Amino acid sequence: MKFIKTFLFFLVIPLFAFTSLHKYYVSVTQINFIEEKQSVQITTRIFIDDFENLLRHRYDESITLAIEDEPKTIDNYIDSYLKESIKVKINNEEAHLNFIGKKYDQDIMRCYLEIEGIHSIESFEITNKVLFDLFKEQQNIVKTKIYSKQKSFIHIPEKDNTLLKFN
Repeated sequence: MKFIKTFLFFLVIPLFAFTSLHKYYVSVTQINFIEEKQSVQITTRIFIDDFENLLRHRYDESITLAIEDEPKTIDNYIDSYLKESIKVKINNEEAHLNFIGKKYDQDIMRCYLEIEGIHSIESFEITNKVLFDLFKEQQNIVKTKIYSKQKSFIHIPEKDNTLLKFN
């Protein structure tokens, strides 16, 4: 009987301990204005499993990311979703995001976007709703480097927009 109690103690207690684990839902977006190239370069880092869940939920249950023979349609889905979820206004005008591509690095997917033909920035507004439609706990960290000024902020579903002014 003592063996059974000891066995149950070492089996049941760890199970309860792991139920309190909380998964964090976060992305990090780095935005750099490269003045000499007249370009705003954007890199968004998202956990592969979270983004895969999103793509499965929105487009196709059979999607698997970071595999050798990944279908070309995946890039189209990523491009479409990011352009829907990330909005940028420069000098009060909506900017066109060009999806450059993606790379996988362990459990992270890096997505590269670019806005071309930007001569100067007086105001920069960004809305980042990445994964908000799937995870209510999602937080999107946004870091900017514009005219050597670095700013960081966090977007949550209740506040998904930031306006920066450079006068």
